[in-house]
Amino acid sequence: MSFEIHVNERPFDAEPRPGQCLRTYLRDRGWFGVKKGCDAGDCGACTVHVDGEPVHSCLYPAVRAEGRRVTTIEGLAKDDGELHPVQRRFLDAQGFQCGFCTAGFVMTTAALDDDQLADLPRAFKGNLCRCTGYRAIEDAVRGLRHAEAPRAGQAVGRNLPAPAGPQVVTGTARYTFDIDVPGLLHMKLLRSPHAHARIVSIDPAAALGVPGVHAVFTHHDAPERLFSSARHEHPTEDPDDTRVLDDVVRFVGQRVAAVVADSEAAAEEGCRRIVVEYEELPCVIDPEEAMRPGAPVLHPKGPESRIARAGNNVVGEVHGETGSVERGFAEADLVYEDTFRTQRVQHASLETHGAVAYFETPEENPSGAERIVVRSSTQVPFLTRRALCALYDLPADRVRVVAGRVGGGFGGKQEMLVEDIVVLAALRLKRPVKLEFTRAEQFFGATTRHPFTIGIKAGAQKDGTLTALQLRVVANTGAYGNHGPAVMFHSVGESMAVYRAPHKKVDAYSVYTNCVPAGAFRGYGLGQVTFAVESAMDELARRLGIDPLVFRERNIIGPGERMISPGGEEEDLRIASYGLDQCLKVVRDALAEDRSAGDAPEGWLVGQGAAMSMIATGPPGGHFADATVALLEDGSYDVAVGTAEFGNGTTTVHQQITAGALGTTVDRIAIRQSDTDVVRHDTGAFGSAGTVVAGKAVMKAANALAERMLTFAAEHARASRSLCRLRADSVECDGRPVSLKELYAAARDKEVALTAAGHWGGSPRSVAFNAQWFKIAVDPGTGEIKILRSVHAADAGKVMNPMQCRGQVEGGVAQALGATLFEQVLVDGRGKVITPAFRRYRLPAYADVPRTEVHFMRTSDAIGPLGAKSMSESPFNPVAPAFANALRDATGVRFTEVPLLRDKVWLALEEHRAGGAVPGRSAGRHPSREGSV
Repeated sequence: MSFEIHVNERPFDAEPRPGQCLRTYLRDRGWFGVKKGCDAGDCGACTVHVDGEPVHSCLYPAVRAEGRRVTTIEGLAKDDGELHPVQRRFLDAQGFQCGFCTAGFVMTTAALDDDQLADLPRAFKGNLCRCTGYRAIEDAVRGLRHAEAPRAGQAVGRNLPAPAGPQVVTGTARYTFDIDVPGLLHMKLLRSPHAHARIVSIDPAAALGVPGVHAVFTHHDAPERLFSSARHEHPTEDPDDTRVLDDVVRFVGQRVAAVVADSEAAAEEGCRRIVVEYEELPCVIDPEEAMRPGAPVLHPKGPESRIARAGNNVVGEVHGETGSVERGFAEADLVYEDTFRTQRVQHASLETHGAVAYFETPEENPSGAERIVVRSSTQVPFLTRRALCALYDLPADRVRVVAGRVGGGFGGKQEMLVEDIVVLAALRLKRPVKLEFTRAEQFFGATTRHPFTIGIKAGAQKDGTLTALQLRVVANTGAYGNHGPAVMFHSVGESMAVYRAPHKKVDAYSVYTNCVPAGAFRGYGLGQVTFAVESAMDELARRLGIDPLVFRERNIIGPGERMISPGGEEEDLRIASYGLDQCLKVVRDALAEDRSAGDAPEGWLVGQGAAMSMIATGPPGGHFADATVALLEDGSYDVAVGTAEFGNGTTTVHQQITAGALGTTVDRIAIRQSDTDVVRHDTGAFGSAGTVVAGKAVMKAANALAERMLTFAAEHARASRSLCRLRADSVECDGRPVSLKELYAAARDKEVALTAAGHWGGSPRSVAFNAQWFKIAVDPGTGEIKILRSVHAADAGKVMNPMQCRGQVEGGVAQALGATLFEQVLVDGRGKVITPAFRRYRLPAYADVPRTEVHFMRTSDAIGPLGAKSMSESPFNPVAPAFANALRDATGVRFTEVPLLRDKVWLALEEHRAGGAVPGRSAGRHPSREGSV
């Protein structure tokens, strides 16, 4: 019997493989708009229509589609290319950031009737977005238009749309695996069942007997060289403690062997048949215990691997004091002391980690030699190439790393977690090899946010003047030290420096444990410590009877003041523009005008709270970018820059900067990016550097090209240079226009290259400020919390694209709310992750996220390009303390641990009502530590 289905009005008769889902069937036939986000029906990224009904194609058996009509995002538009109305609305409202979830939302929306459109929380219960905070998606559904049309020379500061928008809403934007690679082999990883063990023996014979298996790689095949999976400009910032494959495993989920086969199924079967004998070793999952004498030592190498105190499992530490905290506390009229805890959080970018490695022939490679190409979901293609070259002793011209459009990052893809093992296999087999993490592997085989324990002690006089601030910070970096020391150092930097207490002290430790490794995460440690510091400031103010805003205004650093932190804050940090006072005024104005208490259900407790934060606009230790801008033969411009695009919006900003410098429109500018063939170097898209570093490199290149074009045009037209002006498609000299095509031709004839390069990075760096305010209602009978109002003030300097920047803020607040209220990666007593799926790890859905009112401050930075500062990471940081402060205001109980789970809130209120707690007493302490159960 013949099999036939119609996909986007085209018949297909190829029978599905046994057990194949519709998602993989469609992708096998080139419909790459159907995304893999979870393979469990949780995220909706794979939504398609079957006979007009939306389904999650990852759960829908392909055989059930026989005789049916299937529509993917690519088939939603009309044959003449006219967009479907829903696609047009998502484009006009820019209802996306990274765009990986967008096809699912568009397909779900396109199938909604009027009644369903009136109840979006229910309609979108099966779709998740990690980037936007959902406001832009709602605006798209409602038909609101935010994007503006291009105008010549008027680009910066306007709501110009993302260049890839049309491709995102039609499903034609190409992410990591949205390509067809002939002869592709598939890799699967065997992972450790033990938290700490030595591999005594490993036998791959049975695995090699599985039909379709080509190779099994173990620690015997891997380089002996140690490295760090963390990627920084200077590799010495991270400890060398990792091998591609090791004979000692240090967490449940660590890779033990790699199987490469013709199919994923064969590779998985190969993994099941590998025989491994382990010698179990003592493990430790609590960082305090890990530092004690007698604890198992996880990494015996020390200074030679840049591990601070290997014998105590301390990978990095910082100790410092300015003034004398002992004297400062003696001078205080009130001292507040408590311990705060934050949990593991997963980045949960909808595109999982993955890479494919293949080979270019000498004819395809400009250097004339065969080379390996690695296409990866990475924020750091250049740093990944550098690491691969070092690991496998390859010259740089033999390795090319490319990032397509990246489906979310949030710091999680500032790592080399897949590229090393894929390249090992590809080099040995001389065949293309692909490795794509499952959603479960993201939880136990990638990285998380660092869990922190912060002991804080703060003193103040009766008038609200801070006298002393002391921190003891312990960060659980997990089994490997990737990012551990750097996160720890950063966490005690701006969080303390924003207050001008004369006496400060910090003792901070980044500690190895036998848990899933932690890594870079939005805020890079500041969010954890800011939770403690801002909660303590609020508590001091309340106990002194001072308005918490007044207390902050009395103690915050001012413009031009020196930032003092005993944590060793970098000397290259400057307050190059100051908007913190404006941020606090936004909060005060919100308080004055607020009428939202009327929305609280009867009998619920109502409270409000605020918090603030400061962050460096660029990472320490050097962050560099190169860019080139060139005039092309057709009169358009080419911009080449290394920064990856994953919803951070840097592509749009780079286009706007170029258009402004060249007096043209953004639609005449093409961007080539995130490819090591494009420019000399780019440190990467992390540390809020996409605008302030790469953007400045683009600006310098564009300005240099503008000057070169004007000079050549004046010579060509025999006119005065001062009378030449750049126009959208011409150069006007003495009133006579010379088309850009003519200018290009004339320059070519005279062998003049109308191209220019720009470079930026390093010192100095500026700071940005944020403030968050919530008004909430709490049901004392159940612990349920309702957000009545959310207001965020952002000091981003000159806002390059308000629509886009607002989306960054809204997304940051939404992600932080998830971490504040319910997200937590749980591990059991042996370090095993027990929440390896979205159904067990709750991400904020549409119904969970309020519309946050976003206000931008009027500042212009002296360092950033055209006055801009960063605003991608920083909105996350003040959210948890602002919410906890509102909860304290409503209930009289100080919660010192996140997430603020409903049962935890209820139990604390019950204790308070029973007389076991008094206003301000710490509550919500979980009997387990660091999210372990």
